[in-house]
Amino acid sequence: MIQVGAEYSLEITVESSHTAKSVGSGELEVLATPKMCALMEECAYKCIAPHLEDGASSVGTKLNINHVSATPVGMQVKVLAIVTGVEGRKITFDLKAYDEAGLIGEGTHERFIVYSEKFVSKTYSKLESK
Repeated sequence: MIQVGAEYSLEITVESSHTAKSVGSGELEVLATPKMCALMEECAYKCIAPHLEDGASSVGTKLNINHVSATPVGMQVKVLAIVTGVEGRKITFDLKAYDEAGLIGEGTHERFIVYSEKFVSKTYSKLESK
């Protein structure tokens, strides 16, 4: 069962493949905003995954993030996701990201619990209507 207050964290060392220049979101060799967002979403996903029943997964539906400070290649980044709400299949999170100098990003995220087989079947049925 997913509980308000559950949390999960992960850490990475920023590599050149994580930079804005590498992912195409800018020209600079600093942690890309899309990479920070992906880490935040991964952290939220992993926070609740062990609590889902067999055949269930979760999908991100909303992400509201502020990227407040740049992080250079070689620096450690820690991301934290905390469950702030559980309303049926909707799970909400507070997200924070830090580098060794302090806060670099924060925001909120929303995920929905889905049943994998049904979700994938419905999604791929779009190809039939092309």
